[in-house]
Amino acid sequence: MVKLTINGKKVEAKEGTTILQAANASGIAIPFLCYMPEINEIGACRVCVVEVEGIDSLVAACNTKIEEGMSVLTNSPRVRKARRTNVQFILSQHDCNCPTCSRNGNCSLQDLARELNIQDVYYSYDVPENKWDTSFPLVRIESKCIKCMRCIQICDKVQSLNVWDVSGTGGRTSVDVSENRTIKEAPCALCGQCITNCPVGALMARDDSERVFEALEDPDIITIVQVAPAVRSAWAESFGISREFATPKRMAAALRSLGFDYVFDTNFAADLTIMEEGAEFIERFTNSLSVNENADLSAEHKHPGKMPMFTSCCPGWVRFLKSQYPELKGNLSTAKSPQQMFGALTKSYFAEKIGVDPKNIFSVSVMPCTAKKSECDLPEMIDGCGDPDVDVVITTRELSNMLHSQSVVVPLLPEEEFDSPLGSGTGAAVVFGASGGVMDAALRSAYFLVTGENPDPDAFTAVRGVKGWKEATFNVPGAGDVRVAVVSGLGNARSLIEALKKGEVSYDFVEVMACPGGCAGGGGQPINMNESLTQERGEVLWRLDRESAIRYSHENADVLALYEEYLGKPLGERSHHLLHTEHL
Repeated sequence: MVKLTINGKKVEAKEGTTILQAANASGIAIPFLCYMPEINEIGACRVCVVEVEGIDSLVAACNTKIEEGMSVLTNSPRVRKARRTNVQFILSQHDCNCPTCSRNGNCSLQDLARELNIQDVYYSYDVPENKWDTSFPLVRIESKCIKCMRCIQICDKVQSLNVWDVSGTGGRTSVDVSENRTIKEAPCALCGQCITNCPVGALMARDDSERVFEALEDPDIITIVQVAPAVRSAWAESFGISREFATPKRMAAALRSLGFDYVFDTNFAADLTIMEEGAEFIERFTNSLSVNENADLSAEHKHPGKMPMFTSCCPGWVRFLKSQYPELKGNLSTAKSPQQMFGALTKSYFAEKIGVDPKNIFSVSVMPCTAKKSECDLPEMIDGCGDPDVDVVITTRELSNMLHSQSVVVPLLPEEEFDSPLGSGTGAAVVFGASGGVMDAALRSAYFLVTGENPDPDAFTAVRGVKGWKEATFNVPGAGDVRVAVVSGLGNARSLIEALKKGEVSYDFVEVMACPGGCAGGGGQPINMNESLTQERGEVLWRLDRESAIRYSHENADVLALYEEYLGKPLGERSHHLLHTEHL
């Protein structure tokens, strides 16, 4: 332990601790903009500068280690003046039209300027012009970039895609797509983690809420909305109500108050995904070679039943695999994501059921994800009626903004049921939004499909939790040992694939989520700067699973009725047409 003094207060901290960490642990706040623990500790913003006795210049608290006997002042007149000057310089190169910014009211720079009582900027404004293809689901606004480098570091160190890099030199230094590429040329997975970790509004998801409002206002259009599992864990965070009060049924009432004709739950399609993906896994598992028997994963050796089978629910992960390891596309499950399965059924089965032309249906998805905006536009996702199966995807943040803009008083909303028959879901479906949830749900039903008996719904807890890479082996009577792995975060996905290619690990079934912790921490979820709520949101989903009357996808009565009335059977001809895809 190292003893030091901070603002006259005697403090002890472990050797190797930074001044910022020691101060925070002692209840002494030091502001910062660019700092991210263990990811971005470069002192670029110079907001966290402090005065250290015996050192002439101010030092950055985020990357200066404490020393025995050190005396630190975090808010001396000299520090305050430097901090205000540094922030004013940042503001002089920043588009300060805050009312129209996506992060107005939730911006670290805005908060810092207020805390430092900065009421004017005394330097000439030099705000760069924005040049960006705003049709892409991820939008960068150069005039708002503060060059903190957080986007670069999260993309490099956590997601391993190196989409962003520093461009220019000296006073013209900025951030842009790496290697002089456009964003469409770069291997962006659209995970949205750069958006989540940007302290200002320089990065945002393309806002599609006005397209939804236009459809809601058209009397000739039937509007249908589906809501992803993870959305229910975060949709009402900006309204200041508890997670216990912000129930899925109250969320259904909120959506209905916006004017949607039908409000459905993507949980229905999640259960359907398990039926299809589970059947596909059993078919592959019983008929294909495992990695242990054939560790060569190269393109010339792949075949339709190649193992391990990778889940295909996460479009960010699918984009990653296609750009980084295209030779492994044959390992992806052919099952569409729940969003796309739901969209295809909406414009086929449901349109027939209510007797309308599917081309008059406007299908909206509320997702915790930015990659879903791209997924719905893929040319292979038009199986319902020849039009896009899902017309528009909005994020959880966009839903929150829509509710605010329509003056919906969420605390006064009653609880309302989702519409039928595409509104029912099981506990197995709701955990799709947490890392390990898809695997857990799939194993519950795969066990039943092989043995005819239900396992304990909590038999597969080894795959749960926010740890980036989890693995386990489960015995399924009649089928043998099933080796599974669960990874979240694309850096972990890369590490797992490289280990597979080297023969260091061997699995039969692998779940991958692009965002650390799964969809609960998705790039479209509400942003809480410097505070991750992924684990807390995930725990909401596991609680909802425990409280569910039905916890197995194969026991969803509406899904079973769908097969009996319309689809026939899992992996059948109609199921294959509507619910599966080629990964082009």
